[in-house]
Amino acid sequence: MSNLTHSQYGLAFHTTSVQLGLSISDFSKETYSQTWDIDHKLSTHLHQYLIEFIGSITWEKIAFIAVAKGPGSFTSTRIGVVTARTLAQQLNIPLFSISTLEAFAWQIRNNYSVDALVPVQMSASRGKLYVAIYKVKNKDQKFTIILPDMVINPDTWKQKIRDLNIKIKPAITPEKLGFTVTSILELAYHDWRQEKRPHWSDTIPFYGMSVVS
Repeated sequence: MSNLTHSQYGLAFHTTSVQLGLSISDFSKETYSQTWDIDHKLSTHLHQYLIEFIGSITWEKIAFIAVAKGPGSFTSTRIGVVTARTLAQQLNIPLFSISTLEAFAWQIRNNYSVDALVPVQMSASRGKLYVAIYKVKNKDQKFTIILPDMVINPDTWKQKIRDLNIKIKPAITPEKLGFTVTSILELAYHDWRQEKRPHWSDTIPFYGMSVVS
């Protein structure tokens, strides 16, 4: 496994909802996170908040960046992903893209036992749902993805849950999700420690255009 070296940091931001979330950590002594209820002002305020949030930490100390890739607001997700890609390209560092749904599930993982299946859903447009299902491995390992992110009709979603014999109700994401930026950073650090170094160009936003009927 590979840890960050002295004075290196991971930086994450979450822009897919009405709440902006930023988090930075050296995963040893320093961890800072902050959220702003920014709504439609993201495009004009993101860079200002980012610079103020990083403060005295120089860009050269950022070892990797992580970003929520969606699902969520089309415009806000695009702004976050484009910003993350630009920074990672300029700094020549890895960029990890993390599902909004997985980050939320990771945030509440302690509510579930090992081997539990965790269905997660988020409202989409036109009565559809963004959904995913994860399996808890243990508290120190990432989930096994049972059903990847998709947009789906509610009836089809209910049937998938029945087919997997899931008895618990789906975890429904709140309107404000910026607070899960800490999970974005933790999940990315899991991959960093596994020697994964994704190129910035590999990060593509998930908009969920195709509907599973």
